[in-house]
Amino acid sequence: MSEIQRKFDAISKKYDEQRKKFIPCFDDFYGTAVSVASVDAENPSILDIGAGTGLLSAFLMERYPGASFTLIDISEKMLDVAKERFGNNSNVKYIAADYSKYDFVEKYDLVVSAVSIHHLEDEEKKELYSKSYSILKENGVFINADQVHGETPFIENLNKTTWRQRIESSGLSEEEILAGYERVKLDKDSSLAQQLDWLKEAGFCDVSCIYKYYQFAVMFGRKLDINSI
Repeated sequence: MSEIQRKFDAISKKYDEQRKKFIPCFDDFYGTAVSVASVDAENPSILDIGAGTGLLSAFLMERYPGASFTLIDISEKMLDVAKERFGNNSNVKYIAADYSKYDFVEKYDLVVSAVSIHHLEDEEKKELYSKSYSILKENGVFINADQVHGETPFIENLNKTTWRQRIESSGLSEEEILAGYERVKLDKDSSLAQQLDWLKEAGFCDVSCIYKYYQFAVMFGRKLDINSI
């Protein structure tokens, strides 16, 4: 993970402004993730996995102003940007650590992630989904807005070719685009079908892909209240 940490440390200050250009479906992608983050708690406890600069948490905070947030990321510099974003908000705490190895002790109403889990190997993704299930409260919700691998080589090529066309006409500088291509080399995308199966194996119910635009997908799962069975 050290190479991932190094590359995201380097882009930490410009991450947010570039994100809208690197994710052509930015508004729908993040908007959908927030729209399905529905739980019973008025002020839910929310864990943001691979939180980076706190972008997803910021959108969720608009929906749940009184929520408590825990942001975990391997890049301290990315979390420094999140700290600037949220200022002295006492409802936000930060953990600088590798979330795939971290032992969580609290339980959460929402476990969310955006554009991060695709950096893990397949087995690590499966383990993380199981861990996410175990730290969710009953009726809790898991949301992963992430990149997925194309179902076939043709679809994978279509997805990536379309993405390159979009970002190369987005207004990003050549240097920014090339740096983005370098970061992509670290990606370990898994197929959507695989990941939905892993969520089901972890114990989640109502597993679904709520939104998809080429390689960008919003995955959803819920932890059932055992008393409702």
